[in-house]
Amino acid sequence: MSQEDKIRFQNLYLAHYPMVNRLCLGFLKGDSDQAKDLNQEVFIQVWNNLGKFREESSPKTWIYRITVNTCFNYLKREKVLAGKLEDAARSQESSTEIELTENDPVRALYEAMAALSEVDRLVTGLLLDEVSQEEIAAILGITEGNLRVKIHRIKLRLKKLIHHE
Repeated sequence: MSQEDKIRFQNLYLAHYPMVNRLCLGFLKGDSDQAKDLNQEVFIQVWNNLGKFREESSPKTWIYRITVNTCFNYLKREKVLAGKLEDAARSQESSTEIELTENDPVRALYEAMAALSEVDRLVTGLLLDEVSQEEIAAILGITEGNLRVKIHRIKLRLKKLIHHE
């Protein structure tokens, strides 16, 4: 790999590490140790595929896609290893109460996000990173109208979870 590619990678890493970490935390229900491991896995993939990046999308979108795929693959492996595919689907539907404390509202948000489906956690993470709805729709491969409906439903679900409704 050329020195130019190494510098390019370093710039991508510095610019996108916080975003990737937040997204991994959302997928992993706030497990910071595992999020760091997945973050590392994401950037290994970025490093290995940097020469293949065709710039048909922004680097941010490209890294989001790598992150989402890495997180989904990790979650699939975990479900298969644990043999809890059915339990996971049921737990997403169950009503979870989240203890909201004044000391740690971020933790309460991550706990509430943990009760969401994987795709809903992804959407929430992207919104928290202030990614445009147009870009989120492109990442998910859905229309912007469909995304707006999804966001509305996610907000209602989070409100119920955090406020014990």
